[in-house]
Amino acid sequence: MIPASFEYLAPTSLADALSALAEAGDEGKVLAGGQSLLPVLRMRLNAPEKVIDLGRIEELRGIREDGDHLVIGAMTTHADVAASDLVWEHAAVLADAAAEVADPQIRHRGTIGGALVHADPAGDLGAPVLALDAEFVIAGPGGERTVAAADFFVDLFETAVEDGELLTAIRIPKHTGWGGHYEKFVRVAHQWSIVAVAAAVRVEDGAIAEAKVGLTNMGSTPLRAAAVESALVGRSTGDLGDACSAAADGTNPPSDLNGDAEYRKHLATVLTKRAVLAAAGG
Repeated sequence: MIPASFEYLAPTSLADALSALAEAGDEGKVLAGGQSLLPVLRMRLNAPEKVIDLGRIEELRGIREDGDHLVIGAMTTHADVAASDLVWEHAAVLADAAAEVADPQIRHRGTIGGALVHADPAGDLGAPVLALDAEFVIAGPGGERTVAAADFFVDLFETAVEDGELLTAIRIPKHTGWGGHYEKFVRVAHQWSIVAVAAAVRVEDGAIAEAKVGLTNMGSTPLRAAAVESALVGRSTGDLGDACSAAADGTNPPSDLNGDAEYRKHLATVLTKRAVLAAAGG
């Protein structure tokens, strides 16, 4: 199907993009990588009067260090995140997850900011940024504000980004020396996650000193497995015992053709153990 006609705008600065968004109001849509918006337009599930393309705003791209944080521009592609030596060194679980997003074509077009603002609970990047205690930099008419990852994901396809605002960057505390792994379960290659687990682990003297675990598609937003994180501290990688058994506690996974909620809860415990072992080098 062909999209309904719309006015196409391609600002070259953040200020111009915010101005265009304010002028468009409810009749405007923001285009990042387009991997979520374009199918919606083609199926005419949404028919905006204006589409504001952020692709020409260079200040929204790139990965850099800022003291004890990594800063990833919202328009940085999944492929660039997955290929970044900086991300592998300081936020390995995010690089691993980015490498698992869909297929090479989508990874080279889709953007980290677009995916996070779209906030599909089966998307692969929400759980790792949540586990890494990331912060989201949001710009709007009133200036710039920062929102913690724990407060960014509000509900199904809903985030803290308000009307007239744009996500500009993701700030991630450096987890240098931490192992990271993203364990994803699908039935068909390149599918959305049925369940996935993001694990970041710091090992000291043969035991787990700190652990952070995020869950994908176990509720309407990405979730932290806090009980597992606590239970893992002090465990050796050779004896995790039942530390991962509480992975599904407090979750509310969907039931669909890929599996019911109880199946997903079982998967979460299995995948959590696999992710933790891989992150810890076990």
